[in-house]
Amino acid sequence: MTDRTIPANPPRRALRLHRQMDRIWADLPGWRGALASVNHTTVGRRFMATALVFFGIGGVLAMLIRAQLATREGAFLDTALYNQIFTMHGSIMMFLFAIPMLEGLALWLLPKILGSRDMAFPRLSALGYWCYLFGGIIIVASLLGGVAPDGGWFMYTPLSGKTHSPGINADVWLLGVTFVEISAVAAAVEITVSILRLRAAGMGLTRMPLMGWYMLGTAAMMLVGFPPLILGSVLLELERAFDWPFFDVMRGGDPLLWQHLFWLFGHPEVYIIFLPAAGVLSTIIPVFARVPILGYGAVVAAILGLVFLSFGLWVHHMFTVGIPHMALAFFSAASALVAVPTSVQIFAWIGTMWAGRVQLRLPMLYVAGFFLTFVMGGLTGVMLAMVPFNWQAHDTHFVVAHLHYVLVGGFVFPMLAAITYWMPMICGRFRVRALGEAAFWLILLGFHGTFFLMHLTGLLGMPRRIDVYPDNPEWEWLNLVSSIGGMVMAAGFALFALDVAMQWLFGRRSHRNPWQAPTLDWAMALPAPSYNFASLPGPGRDDARATLSLAKGEGLLPGAPRARREVLVVEPGTGRPDHVAVVPGNTLLPIGTAAVIGSFFLLMLAGLYWLTPLAIAAVLWVGWKWGAFMGSTGDAPPVEVAPGLSLPEHWQVRRTLAYSGTLALLVADGTLYASLLFGVGFLTVIAPNWPAPDSGLTLGALLTAGAALLAIASGTLASWLAETRRARPSGTGAAMAGVLATGLALALLGGLAWQLDDPRRHARDALRAVLLGHAAFHGVVALMLGLRSLTDARRGRTSTLRRGAAPVWQLFQGFWLATAALSLGVVVLQEIG
Repeated sequence: MTDRTIPANPPRRALRLHRQMDRIWADLPGWRGALASVNHTTVGRRFMATALVFFGIGGVLAMLIRAQLATREGAFLDTALYNQIFTMHGSIMMFLFAIPMLEGLALWLLPKILGSRDMAFPRLSALGYWCYLFGGIIIVASLLGGVAPDGGWFMYTPLSGKTHSPGINADVWLLGVTFVEISAVAAAVEITVSILRLRAAGMGLTRMPLMGWYMLGTAAMMLVGFPPLILGSVLLELERAFDWPFFDVMRGGDPLLWQHLFWLFGHPEVYIIFLPAAGVLSTIIPVFARVPILGYGAVVAAILGLVFLSFGLWVHHMFTVGIPHMALAFFSAASALVAVPTSVQIFAWIGTMWAGRVQLRLPMLYVAGFFLTFVMGGLTGVMLAMVPFNWQAHDTHFVVAHLHYVLVGGFVFPMLAAITYWMPMICGRFRVRALGEAAFWLILLGFHGTFFLMHLTGLLGMPRRIDVYPDNPEWEWLNLVSSIGGMVMAAGFALFALDVAMQWLFGRRSHRNPWQAPTLDWAMALPAPSYNFASLPGPGRDDARATLSLAKGEGLLPGAPRARREVLVVEPGTGRPDHVAVVPGNTLLPIGTAAVIGSFFLLMLAGLYWLTPLAIAAVLWVGWKWGAFMGSTGDAPPVEVAPGLSLPEHWQVRRTLAYSGTLALLVADGTLYASLLFGVGFLTVIAPNWPAPDSGLTLGALLTAGAALLAIASGTLASWLAETRRARPSGTGAAMAGVLATGLALALLGGLAWQLDDPRRHARDALRAVLLGHAAFHGVVALMLGLRSLTDARRGRTSTLRRGAAPVWQLFQGFWLATAALSLGVVVLQEIG
């Protein structure tokens, strides 16, 4: 049965189900609804719309750059303003467009394509959006205020240090980007847990749509790739604000540490951007070729290969810094090897089109633009992976051309295809004819007219980041043609925006599944309702053929009989139903939390460091309120999911969504800590002006603190195991023991901090302060979780069935104790050495 044969008037029971679901899942009306919504459809649309606005701002800045470079004298902008515009263009496109755009697509699409009603943590999604919006506003507003960052989107030290950038320009970048990165890490946790735990019942990983695999790989890379940048930003801001010398050569620091930390993020980010775009291609191409994707298993293997290999490539951005030849050879080979999994996917897409009969609709035009552009960028990437050529082309416009061919070809063209493909699901309307095709040709021709010639200017020796070139007339005509091409491309993007607006406002109503796609995301009414499915798909009902049966309530968890937002949680591997989770509804808590976090960054930016403890206290208070949604205080009966199938609710199981989310968060946290240890090792071995001067620490104090931490850890674990084995209904004893042990450990760390030398004296002392600060921060969080567990126990929210926050607290407590003990061990080794 095709979607066109579905009756226009569904049965009354189906209508009652949809009305019931709409009352529970819909956003609140008016301004309060705009601020309080946590629904994945609303938050995802906001992410994508905001990202496109920032893309427009970045595009305007790009046109200002092209206007400046169109002539040799470049009288359009002065050097200071050009540096700000250049830095803002790269920062906006990377941090405010590309990453948030893929986050928005994932939040909006994944529940629809995997057969769920929402993401795992709706409030976390909303918090991520507000952090992104507020951070983006801070960054863009700095340009209007004349204090925009001007050290390049990579902020290399020592140029970005206090000596060479004495204003707040660099601080705006460091604090604003770190604020935005909170959104990225939140999205990574959200995406990972949602893919693993919120799929349709019976949808094992081996049957999951490829988009799920691509987004899972992306989220895993974000969890591992973003923490090094966050750490680098924190260290550089500490150096600028408090003169802690992490990058100061004279006091044991090294500017190359920043490059390592930045490119540990920067090169995986290319594949973080590419993988969701490739997921779009793997979704769209089979639909318009009318055949299944060729080589599903090979594509999944290629995804996993890209995720693994992408973290071994960062040094190819540093081939000219003087690293050993053996390292040059290794990273050059790894950079060439990454072309293999990329090629596997490209051949799978070509084979799929070859096996089918391709319908050349507008989304497929953008797919064709991807092939033409991205393959050229990949070829120049292989060229730059070769060390001798890299030495010649490094920091020239050849690299600029390669970067744009990869990013625009590998991300922007697929995202334009995605917008035109899923727009009927967003607005429920067909597009207006002809505008989209005209926009495509303007974008394609304008792009190649702009960036193809940059390969030639780069080979002629034109360096990056210059605003005038009076002594090089041979570059002028190439730059002029590139600037004209840029204006043509800008006109194409403006026409594309007009096409989307016309479709939203004036397009005729679309019927269900206008592309006749087989995937589950089209098994719903258009535009997609806030709850996606009146009943959830189960085995045999995980594709578009199940449209009518799901609308009638013949699936799992039909309607909302208990007047709450319920989602089905499955086992990660097999997809077997595990339990029912109740997710929170509309609330102002996310925007309030984002505002409190934003106030902390603004106080830092204004230099009011003495007020930041108030902001931190406010964050902790909001975090306490965040944990108030813990469920009922009674042992509820199992929920009937379908006739003959009943499942427990989420507060009656140990492996909850919160537990899975904590595991994902600790992956990111562990990566940040590993990056910190890498920094300690790098400066100890590589940096000049080591060994450091004698410290004021005594070995006895360090060993005593380490022994005390081990004793606290053992006591906490023993009390917890004893409580669990006795199956006490309250759990008060274990929670009390954990809280007291955590408080004692924090007091111990505080006493040790008093013995530290001035962190401004040497990089070793600054690193020790950061290690102890890391331990203290995590101890405070562990203390809050312990207090939450104690509160749950005293309020009757724990029993032999209901564990409350205790499993999450136990997990985080173990991580904190392990990292704190390891930090003390590092300090002891430094003292011994």
